[in-house]
Amino acid sequence: MKTSLFWYPLPERLIAQHPAEKRGTEKMMVLHRDSGVLEHRHIADIVEYLTPDDLLVVNDTKVFPARLIGEWPDTHGQVEILLVAAAPEESGQCDGVHWNSIIGSGRKCREGQVATFGPHGELTARLVRPLGGIGMWRVAFESSRPLMELLDEFGHTPVPPYVKREGTAEEEKADRERYQTIYARHVGSVAAPTAGLHFTPGIFAALDAKGVKRTAVTLHVGPGTFRPVKAENIEDHQMDFEAFTITPEAADLINATKARGGRVVCCGSTTVRTLETVAAANDGKIVAGTGASDIFIYPPFEFKITDAMLTNFHLPQSTLLMMVSALAGRQRVLCAYAMAVKNNYMFFSYGDCMLIV
Repeated sequence: MKTSLFWYPLPERLIAQHPAEKRGTEKMMVLHRDSGVLEHRHIADIVEYLTPDDLLVVNDTKVFPARLIGEWPDTHGQVEILLVAAAPEESGQCDGVHWNSIIGSGRKCREGQVATFGPHGELTARLVRPLGGIGMWRVAFESSRPLMELLDEFGHTPVPPYVKREGTAEEEKADRERYQTIYARHVGSVAAPTAGLHFTPGIFAALDAKGVKRTAVTLHVGPGTFRPVKAENIEDHQMDFEAFTITPEAADLINATKARGGRVVCCGSTTVRTLETVAAANDGKIVAGTGASDIFIYPPFEFKITDAMLTNFHLPQSTLLMMVSALAGRQRVLCAYAMAVKNNYMFFSYGDCMLIV
């Protein structure tokens, strides 16, 4: 299948640069995948579409300030590091200071180079060795204080590249709060599971009052979520691995919902990837445990767990748009996106959302 089949025109003005003024007020397009009928609602209206027979599954990963901006001490040139995943040191022990990271620099990187970060150079990073992927390195961090403590102090929230920032303290404060779900629990993501950004305690309370059940899985989102599909044929694209965890409690709830004929409503593509990865390996059942997913969902695809999905509006020719098209149909999704453009929905991470039922 050609990647070009998933292109659509999008005015730049509709790429959300900031979240809605108040969380939980975003617009929500409802797409009925059987009929193609579209409705224009708001996220709080999701309560009307879910029933006590449904199970809402969210991703409780937590974004951390994974972006560091510092300098090379020998040239004073700027260097940027994005921490992607904790990694074992060369002896094989995972000590929490060795990370697979993406390096951004105007100079050619080489093993042994050291960069410094923080107002007083409190943190140093030594390039250990290059890894597969453009700009990816194994990096060893050294400091007299815990790494996560320093990241909280002067790291930057890794908002997507299409969200433009000047680097001000006010922007960072706002992104720390809003580029995070209210139920974020397990630290490990460099990108938010953005469909969940819309939920508020009030919306959850309304769902609880209606008897809608809820559970969480964890998938730590990597930068590959923004990697464009450059292959002419989508089958030639390779997804990055992302770590996930499913608890016994979550597995039991999901399996029980499917067994009684209820709907599993997935909040976001990361939840879908987690559940469909595990189901594919276990004859359609969800099994508790940990693993890593590189599943690439595109049409045609037989969903074993996902019955409905809440998701944001995604980039043209992206793997996320292809997943949504697999669930609701490519032509229907592209028609819905055209309607979203016409009605001035906001797109991407800080934008509005779509409920596919």
